[in-house]
Amino acid sequence: MSIPQSGGGPIEDYSQLAGFLADGCKPKDEWRIGTEHEKFGYCNNSLKPLPYEGDTSIKAVLYGLRDQFGWSEVNEAGNIIGLEKNGANISLEPGGQLELSGAPLVSIHETCDEVNIHLREVQSVADGAGVRFIGLGAAPIWKHEDMPVLPKGRYVLMTDYMDKVGTHGTQMMYRTCTVQVNLDFASEADMVQKFRVGLALQPVATALFANSPFFEGKVVDHKSWRSRIWRDLDASRTGMLPFVFEDGMGFERYAEYALDVPMYFVYRDGKYIDALGLSFRDFMAGKLPALPGEKPTLSDWADHLTTAFPEVRIKQYMEMRGADGGSWRNICALPALWTGLMYDQGALDAAWDLVKDWDAETREEWRVAASVKAFDAEVGGLKMLDLAREVLKISEAGLKARAKPGAGGMILDERHFLNTLIDSVETGMAPADELLAKYHGEWGGDLGRVYSEYNY
Repeated sequence: MSIPQSGGGPIEDYSQLAGFLADGCKPKDEWRIGTEHEKFGYCNNSLKPLPYEGDTSIKAVLYGLRDQFGWSEVNEAGNIIGLEKNGANISLEPGGQLELSGAPLVSIHETCDEVNIHLREVQSVADGAGVRFIGLGAAPIWKHEDMPVLPKGRYVLMTDYMDKVGTHGTQMMYRTCTVQVNLDFASEADMVQKFRVGLALQPVATALFANSPFFEGKVVDHKSWRSRIWRDLDASRTGMLPFVFEDGMGFERYAEYALDVPMYFVYRDGKYIDALGLSFRDFMAGKLPALPGEKPTLSDWADHLTTAFPEVRIKQYMEMRGADGGSWRNICALPALWTGLMYDQGALDAAWDLVKDWDAETREEWRVAASVKAFDAEVGGLKMLDLAREVLKISEAGLKARAKPGAGGMILDERHFLNTLIDSVETGMAPADELLAKYHGEWGGDLGRVYSEYNY
């Protein structure tokens, strides 16, 4: 999850809220790709989640990365909670999941190099600390009481609130992982088209990356349990946002939506102040009980935008949020998929042609069906496998049109990063299907084998 924002002055007028979003517009030659991925750390000898303290711990990994590879500490109340270096940062999710939020980079070649360097650094540190990491959409065996409690004020507030607004909120916080990509937009119209395509096709990403068919030691009835969790988390801040497809969609309309998303906190002087349940609209009116009469700043608005969790969201860039965490190879495939669809106008138009006639009910049906069945999903007579195959063709064409060669004149452009997804579609086997086949086959129902066979 996001770290506290800074650098914003007082909000004097509502127009500044939409203006903040609009300030993210960039000409095409300045568009960048930012990849984020989360992974579960565990103790190699016990297969239990990492505690925060100790020789084999979250702290040991963070300090190892700091000391061996030159990362700088990020602290809260005297506790190390993250690292930063060269425009990238490493942060901790509530259950200790380690997240790399990559620097904004020009090509998939660069973002994959960044992922490779990061995972090798993590491997090096983990080997010396008795730690392993694994990429899955949901923790396959651990229960809530197994998870560590981190010294982060934001998470304390969120944990207390989650059970009041949904049934799966703490599962999301403590026992899920994702991979996502952050992309730019040129204008309000460009943002709207990308937002609509991104929302409509998010279920395709869910199916392609479905990687969480186990939970609490059992096979569950969803191939992406992580996606299932998001459907019953907090309806006021999640979902497919039907208003995005309505006339009048733009920065102002999204700002109006975010104004009514209930707040979690306000960050002041290194501390998270409880604002649970009140809206940012209340804050604008000076009605926050914890800060009576005080008006928000733009950094408060930036913080608040990180607490809305729809399938696609905008800040000063756009986040694609529908995929489960996964294998090393799949981490690079996710930004390739969306960059191909979004960063070439011909591909973006073709993707919109695929989905422009879908109504809100159809989009929601795809969302549910993808989480349950992955490639076996079918809506309105259209099979997910056929839809995914077409989406990959469009993305491949978009990456070809971008024509971004690798370093040193490397002949291969970005298309080869899609190969793992193309292979999945050709075999009809999403990552979850492979896991289930192993579980019911060679593993003989021993789910513990997932750790040795799928760790990084």
